[in-house]
Amino acid sequence: MRKRRHRTRAARAVVAAAVLTITGCSAAGAEAGSGASRPPAAAPPVWNTSPDSIAAVGDSITRGFDTCMVLTDCPAASWATGSDASVNSLAVRLLGATGAAQHSWNFAVTGSRMADLNGQMKQAVPKKPQLVTVMAGANDACRDTLDTMTTVADFRSGFQTAMNTLRQALPKTQVYVASVPDLKRLWSAGRTNALGKQIWKLGLCPSMLGDADALDAAATKRRDTVQARVRAYNEVLKEVCAKDPRCRFDNNAVFDYRFDTKQLSPWDWFHPSRNGQARLAEIAYRTVTAKIP
Repeated sequence: MRKRRHRTRAARAVVAAAVLTITGCSAAGAEAGSGASRPPAAAPPVWNTSPDSIAAVGDSITRGFDTCMVLTDCPAASWATGSDASVNSLAVRLLGATGAAQHSWNFAVTGSRMADLNGQMKQAVPKKPQLVTVMAGANDACRDTLDTMTTVADFRSGFQTAMNTLRQALPKTQVYVASVPDLKRLWSAGRTNALGKQIWKLGLCPSMLGDADALDAAATKRRDTVQARVRAYNEVLKEVCAKDPRCRFDNNAVFDYRFDTKQLSPWDWFHPSRNGQARLAEIAYRTVTAKIP
């Protein structure tokens, strides 16, 4: 009997050890694979295609300069926040006429460059807009000489600083970034107008538009250098924006737009006309409302 009881107790001990071993392995396995049972990582923020407030920053294009009268801002005709029905601005398309009047703000400044964008962004922040539109860079390339164009490094620093200012204050505000327009196409289209060329001689974008009829090697090289700088600026806008999940670049839609004289101001053959402002509004609206950028 004693031997049988001894064998029984021994058998029970073996079974218990086996159970503990199996249980231990299962627990260890569960712990090791616990990552699989964790909830999935949060999805990136979903872009809101219907923001309810808009602030615009940038330069004379966003101010509607030379759209209504010579040498005058015309914010009513701005592609971003204007009220002019013929333009049908981004704000009106998204918010309606009444909503645009009450919940959109234009902080762009004629003549400003990328280095000035941070100051405008600081003005926009207190309004707490759900969307900020950015169009800047033409004045960085439109200088008296090639040597005075904004360097690509400084352009990047200026844009990143402005984005940092916005993000520190409003981490969820969305940003639409328009590419810098094709200045060489502007020269090509506008030089067909004799009046336009005379106006350009007053000092409009000398780096590109100076000596508009000159086609010699030096003039061609000068224009190509400006064009290359604009392309580099657009690459900066794309790269900086791509790092921010709430930023959308227009993928060079403004730069690639094949505008003609109908889209140019009859006052200076440089800034957009109402028709040109409307085309900019269309591009912005498509980008902002696209489900997939």
